[in-house]
Amino acid sequence: MRTIVKGKNIDVPEQVRQYAERKMRRLERLLDDETDAVIELSSEQHRSISDSQMADVTVTAGGQILRSHAAGPTFQASLDTVIDRVERQAVDAREKPRGKVRTEEARVRALAAEEPESVDESERPATRIVKTKRFAIEPMFEEDALARMEELGHHFFIFVNAENEKICVLYRRSTGDFGLIEPVIGSEYTLHQKGGRTN
Repeated sequence: MRTIVKGKNIDVPEQVRQYAERKMRRLERLLDDETDAVIELSSEQHRSISDSQMADVTVTAGGQILRSHAAGPTFQASLDTVIDRVERQAVDAREKPRGKVRTEEARVRALAAEEPESVDESERPATRIVKTKRFAIEPMFEEDALARMEELGHHFFIFVNAENEKICVLYRRSTGDFGLIEPVIGSEYTLHQKGGRTN
């Protein structure tokens, strides 16, 4: 795996560079020799001390992109967090091949195509919920949610936004771009509309 460590408007200290490269070696067992990894470190003084040192990691492996972001009081702390996240993504990518997901989607589309186009409303069975799915969700940033959705090959992804701790839905639009739904309680929505109504 080829690893590049660079700074965004900063000079990366040599000990931090070595630390990052050493931590990234953990991923070598999951990724092949043709993998490229870029670690970008930045510092924002206007943020609180607890999250002023940031690390962004982008890993390109076999056509897949794994990406994550973390902030902490030191670069080492940020690197610990962000590399753990990328490692989880790499494990998931190995355990859930994209081809399997795409095959399942193709099967669903084929079944839908077999439905008769003209069915009398009286003959149509009552719509009902036939399956309930429960899963644990962890806070993540929007870019991490987008990378995870792409990795899974899904058209939507539910996550807890790490910035505001709200449940959000990321979805793929027909144009190929992405949209984000941020649900708000009725009273919250009314206040938001009054504060910044646009027509």
